[in-house]
Amino acid sequence: MAGMNDLSLSIRSATPADLDGVLAFWKVAAEGTSISDDGDGVARLVERDPEALILAERGGALAGTVIAGFDGWRCHLYRLAVHPDQRRRGVGSALLAAAEERFTALGGRRADAMVLDRNASAHHAWRAAGYAPEPQWSRWVKHLTD
Repeated sequence: MAGMNDLSLSIRSATPADLDGVLAFWKVAAEGTSISDDGDGVARLVERDPEALILAERGGALAGTVIAGFDGWRCHLYRLAVHPDQRRRGVGSALLAAAEERFTALGGRRADAMVLDRNASAHHAWRAAGYAPEPQWSRWVKHLTD
């Protein structure tokens, strides 16, 4: 019976105890880095919105993450990352389903995602999930810290 459970995927919100593991996981599984990829940045996220950082685990190991941020108006997806050994096994789909359920429950109407232009494999995954780029928009950024 335990062997069966080891293969099943579980989805849950991150806790402060998970943060070091999440940061280490992103170094292996995520494409690119962010100015907020540090203990303080992720701790602020979890403190402000404890349900925003969603984790997928299989066999007790972290298999994937997504940040499902809602500001009261817009639904933003960040850091969809799946461990290389877990790709094409439903992890990303399960995480996006959990994020979309969260958004719907909060009254969200449309979700958007930050996807690197150079990450072609991610483009396939996002399209398969029903997302599409909007070429009329550009992301404008100003770093507030060094």
